[in-house]
Amino acid sequence: MNVEIITPDENLFKGTADSIIVPGSTGLIGILNDHAPFITTLQKGSVVITTEKGEETFDVKGGVVEVLNNKVIVLAE
Repeated sequence: MNVEIITPDENLFKGTADSIIVPGSTGLIGILNDHAPFITTLQKGSVVITTEKGEETFDVKGGVVEVLNNKVIVLAE
């Protein structure tokens, strides 16, 4: 799936991923390929992206995540 992590200052990540874990407002949310569409808010925590090269972690203070048609967009603070 395609993943983008965007902050007001920069684009932290843009590429393909096997999975992504985000700190949703009600707890951790794991997202895999073909996940159902949804939008939710994020709380302070870490976004963990697993790619073929390994794991990458990005700390966020909050934000919003949208999942639609194998594309994940994280608008983070």
